[in-house]
Amino acid sequence: MISTLRAKFNQAFSTQKYAEFLGSIAADFNKAPTFRVAESPFFISKELKAQLLEASEEVIDFIASPDFKQKTQKALDLTINVPGEASHSQFLAIDFGVCEEDGKIVPKLIEVQGFPTIFNFQQNLFEKFKAAYPFLEETTPYLNGYDATSYLELLRRIVLNGHEPHEVILLEVEPVKQNTSIDFFYAERDLGIPIVCVTEVQKEGDHLYYFNAKKEKIQVKRIYNRVIFDELDARKDLKMNFKFTDKLDVEWAGHPNWYNRISKFILPFLSGPYFIESTLLSELDEIPSDLENYVLKPLFSFSGAGVVFHVTPEDIERVEHRDQFILQKKVSYAPILESPTGKVKAEIRIFAMWPLTDARPTLIGNLVRLSRGEMIGVKFNKDKDWVGGTIGLFEK
Repeated sequence: MISTLRAKFNQAFSTQKYAEFLGSIAADFNKAPTFRVAESPFFISKELKAQLLEASEEVIDFIASPDFKQKTQKALDLTINVPGEASHSQFLAIDFGVCEEDGKIVPKLIEVQGFPTIFNFQQNLFEKFKAAYPFLEETTPYLNGYDATSYLELLRRIVLNGHEPHEVILLEVEPVKQNTSIDFFYAERDLGIPIVCVTEVQKEGDHLYYFNAKKEKIQVKRIYNRVIFDELDARKDLKMNFKFTDKLDVEWAGHPNWYNRISKFILPFLSGPYFIESTLLSELDEIPSDLENYVLKPLFSFSGAGVVFHVTPEDIERVEHRDQFILQKKVSYAPILESPTGKVKAEIRIFAMWPLTDARPTLIGNLVRLSRGEMIGVKFNKDKDWVGGTIGLFEK
């Protein structure tokens, strides 16, 4: 997208340098990421950046509207309602496919998550890229004037909320086994907070506790929540000592309700040049005759689970809970990144952080996923190069 930087990077790239770059990430915790990290950052032009910012602010307009909770209450009725909900989500992840429409590049909203993503890993990933390619100092992954220091300060303020780091836990299901565990390790290092499995939390009255490395019992004052409920529900083997639906004396950095309130649930409400036609199955008058141009998506799944890419009428008719699925028009991802082995597609996730004291979220950073497959995701990109997770870089 920025031809001068793309040419400069491709000229500087080598497989040996890529191996050393990956090795520098693995060396931080003696553990490599379990997802594929792409060979290159994605250079974002001023024109695409302006579109991404405009589209993201339109999404925020809807989420920050006074009647948003009323419009999305059904999402909690269909899933789970956790007590102690905050006034708004403190994290947003807004996903755009880089698409082609009428011969022009345009970002199209794929989904939104009211959930923290890999905020710590992405910050460190940029530092690794700069160490390998020093000329990247002339770029930035940050938005709205933020830099590495102010980005981490805002994340720390939201996660800790004035508590001591040992009183705040990063909570997940078997965190070390998660595909995003590398982010947890960076969060533990950079924020000072412990990583705790849901099975390690003890409940006494309305308080939660965990045991630190010295076997000391510590009260949990705040939870940096990374638990996805569809995964938790599938793990019937887990023996937990508390329930998310318990009334607890604890704060949330990222209250669980906001994942379900936002997610794909809001897509049918949005219209405009950056948004894709999305219809709740319960509101579908008739099955389109051109189903090959649609995808079927469950509203509350995570990481592409349950998505039907090649939809048939039988797929739609089999859906039992029609108010929990959307039929979404397909978009054409543009092969846009010039790699040494051909062009690559991209999806950009814009990060926003939203302190409870602020009227609106602040757009602050990003991640990018590169793909050669028909969809973004690991299973569509096996045995391919120049694909996987990376970061988008803007001109300063």
